[in-house]
Amino acid sequence: MADLSAEANHIEKLYQFGERLNESKDKSQNVKDYQGIIDAANSSIKSKQLAAQLIPRFFKFFPNLSGPALDCHLDLLEEEDLGVRVQAIRGLPLFCKDNPENVSKIVYILVQLLADEDFVARDAVNKALMSLLRQDVKASLTTLFGRILNVDEPSTEELIREKILNFVRDKVFPAKAELLKPQEEMERHITDLIKKSLEDVTGAEFRMFMDFLKGLSLFGNKASPERMKELVALIEAQADLDAQFTVSDTDHIDRLISCLFMAIPFFIRGGSSSKFLNYLNKDVLPVIDKLPEQRKLDLLKAIAEISPYTTPQDSRKILSPIVQLLKKYMPGRKTGEEMNFTYVECLLYAFHHLAHKAPNATNCLCGYKIVTGQPSDRLGEDFTEHYREFTERLNVVEELTRATMKKLTQGMAEHNKAMAASKSEDEKNKVKTQKQNTTSGLRTCNNILAMTKPLHSKTPLFIGDKIITLSWKEATQASVPAVANVPGKKRPSSTLSATGAVASKKGRGTSGMQNQLVNRALEGLSQGGRGGMRGRGRGWGGGRGRGTGYC
Repeated sequence: MADLSAEANHIEKLYQFGERLNESKDKSQNVKDYQGIIDAANSSIKSKQLAAQLIPRFFKFFPNLSGPALDCHLDLLEEEDLGVRVQAIRGLPLFCKDNPENVSKIVYILVQLLADEDFVARDAVNKALMSLLRQDVKASLTTLFGRILNVDEPSTEELIREKILNFVRDKVFPAKAELLKPQEEMERHITDLIKKSLEDVTGAEFRMFMDFLKGLSLFGNKASPERMKELVALIEAQADLDAQFTVSDTDHIDRLISCLFMAIPFFIRGGSSSKFLNYLNKDVLPVIDKLPEQRKLDLLKAIAEISPYTTPQDSRKILSPIVQLLKKYMPGRKTGEEMNFTYVECLLYAFHHLAHKAPNATNCLCGYKIVTGQPSDRLGEDFTEHYREFTERLNVVEELTRATMKKLTQGMAEHNKAMAASKSEDEKNKVKTQKQNTTSGLRTCNNILAMTKPLHSKTPLFIGDKIITLSWKEATQASVPAVANVPGKKRPSSTLSATGAVASKKGRGTSGMQNQLVNRALEGLSQGGRGGMRGRGRGWGGGRGRGTGYC
């Protein structure tokens, strides 16, 4: 009874302090009342809950008590009782309402509370942070991103960092139109903050930040090529293009592939692909055959997609290794070599677009006779043997492609029969996938024939526009399931061999089993071949502190 009486007494005093402060015209004269509220916050649960409302409400009137008042309120944030904690969290923005210099400090405190396990408390933290963002977006963002970047104790701080990133993704980014005002100034500010944060990110975090940046008006549809180059520079830094390329460094290879595909939309809009192409030419293409097949395929697809957006100077540089690869993957006559159709499609597409920009470079590479009036035409030299070899390989490619198209067409007829006979949804889905893969295979074959046909002439026509649509791009538009992007699943590395059998990593058997062709033709080809950002842990592969030095 004595305890209940004491508690009632504390609460009564708190109400009296609050009423006198409410009624006072010059509240700064009620120092004893405010001090009484601070002192009463150390008593019962109900008193603490009431004090958590009153301390921030009258905080601005007592600058001389700001230290003790804030310390007392911070103690309330650590209370076990959820009601006290939530009330204390809700009161934190009031410490900044008339004291904007406190925004950074309060945001810093709030981000520490994002790790609270209770949903109600976390919701209160989210709302308090959003309130401060609306009050002073610049200071709040600076503090948030500062905490993302500066992590000193991985055991506890990494959890806070993850919670901040989730808050930024789920709350800040969707409210960018409301928060980022004035627009140009604040979009530039958050861009600069993100640039600093990119010094140490996982692949998923990097993609999240890039998706946000390209949604800003700063980098929107009306943005200049210079702005696109700015985004490409960020991607280049993540791709580690200054690092030595090593075929055993799978994390770096996956990072490179992912960054290449991520950069393509910005190449289309005026960003330069020069640094990527120089790296591919100098470091990657000389050893590409040492890579696992799926990564090799991903790189070739990336090169194909980049090729329409290269400069004439870059095209001339990379054309030679592309031609050498083409000759390697286009079988010669009577050699019995198999052909990877997807490789050939990628390389022919790249060849056409690169040669369209630097046509006379093909004279010495393929034996063509293209006159531009420049010394680089080299028309006085005899490259007849190059022309004979190149066109012979084109002929072999066309023969193999037509034969394969015939088998694929027969396979499609069997798929249609199987679909009609299917009784369960699982059976129908299986046949549907087989049909999609076969359709993708036919697209690849059609593309190859469309690109080889103009190359037989000594003065060929190079396709330099979008007449050809790459087979996997069409497949993506047709909503073929992208198994490659499903977390936790490895992408199939199979592609179609010249004989119609599926060539796996372990060998390229030439069994010629037509049922295998029907059932597995071009398995995996329609998946798009996009290298996922697989890096787990900071720095894409577990390491921290990459320090890429963005400016």
